[in-house]
Amino acid sequence: MADGLVIIPTYNEIENIEKLVRNTLALQRHFHILVVDDGSPDGTDKKVKGLQEEFPTALFLLQRPHKMGLGTAYIAGFNWAIDKGYDYIFEMDADFSHNPNDLIRLYNACYKDGADVAIGSRYVTGVNVVNWPMGRVLLSWGASKYVRLITGLPIHDTTAGFMCYKREVLESLNLKKIRFVGYAFQIEMKYKVHIKDWKIKEVPVVFTDRTKGQSKMSSGIISEAVFGVLKLRIKHLFRSLDLWRKY
Repeated sequence: MADGLVIIPTYNEIENIEKLVRNTLALQRHFHILVVDDGSPDGTDKKVKGLQEEFPTALFLLQRPHKMGLGTAYIAGFNWAIDKGYDYIFEMDADFSHNPNDLIRLYNACYKDGADVAIGSRYVTGVNVVNWPMGRVLLSWGASKYVRLITGLPIHDTTAGFMCYKREVLESLNLKKIRFVGYAFQIEMKYKVHIKDWKIKEVPVVFTDRTKGQSKMSSGIISEAVFGVLKLRIKHLFRSLDLWRKY
């Protein structure tokens, strides 16, 4: 059995999912994949089921009835991975904005270099983004600066969604208390990991905007991130963050 599981949330990713699965499972290091599909009307789940016939021991599918948000998809995936005993648990987008080849670099940051969490970072060595309009680059880069200012997080890419967690890190968090579902979910996870003093390492990656399918970015997601950061900081100042897993 592979010790690493790549969680890929999907909603209408039929144009990307087959190529992404094949590229990931062809890597020199052996990973398993869990696709968490939110009832994609384009048949993404059916495509994955077809691929499972070819990769029955490496590709898994968790189906949900409707679109429930990125954060809840990852939480469902985290719990599934913990129950199955994976040691290294990854987040990766379905649209090829994250290069599957970089999974090995994130894995090595934890397995060889001693990090508890590895972040595929767009901003740790400058701005490594391809095919984004300048306005979106500035929005994303500025958001990370804003989060660092408000929270004190020592991370350059605070909204990154390309991650590797050691299982022990996720087990130490009360995943039922993760509140946010969009980009604020990524911030909340990093903030709580940092507060618990787990070792975080940023691995420089190049982020490439999708060429197929539609972006899931919305004004509501941006608003959640902006105001969610303030809520996180205020709650921590009043020592009301629920950091410990309750059994």
